[in-house]
Amino acid sequence: MQVTMSVNGEEVTKEIEGRLLLVHFIRDHLGLTGTHWGCDTSNCGTCVVWMDDEPVKSCTVLAAMAGGRTVRTVEGLEVDGVLDPVQQGFIECHGLQCGFCTPGMMMTARALLDENPNPSEEEIREAISGQICRCTGYSTIIRSIQWAAAKEAETPVTVGSAS
Repeated sequence: MQVTMSVNGEEVTKEIEGRLLLVHFIRDHLGLTGTHWGCDTSNCGTCVVWMDDEPVKSCTVLAAMAGGRTVRTVEGLEVDGVLDPVQQGFIECHGLQCGFCTPGMMMTARALLDENPNPSEEEIREAISGQICRCTGYSTIIRSIQWAAAKEAETPVTVGSAS
């Protein structure tokens, strides 16, 4: 079957099997390997991407279900060579060790900060509770997300422009 969707702002059309998972479509058909594939059971959260601005575990979504929709991967966080504050926060606060869970954590963190720009530690823990990190013990991940929230709070967002 043929599927068309927008991925990180670009429309893509590919011929796929109907049973192909979105995680495999992203990695194998589009070459976007930032999205990791971990468990195929929705337990680990390494494969989180956004579908129509909502985080989803791409190992449990068929690529065909994303047809006509908008998908954003971890590669889509960086814009014009500038890292998203969440990405920068993971660098600044050492929010990763092996890096396997990092893309999913970042996508979940970005969704959290878009909804709640100043989350408490408890709200951060709740947001990332569907994801497993086997290396860090979560403290550096939480600090990374807090860093990103603080960074965004100090940089006012300008809507529109004066002409």
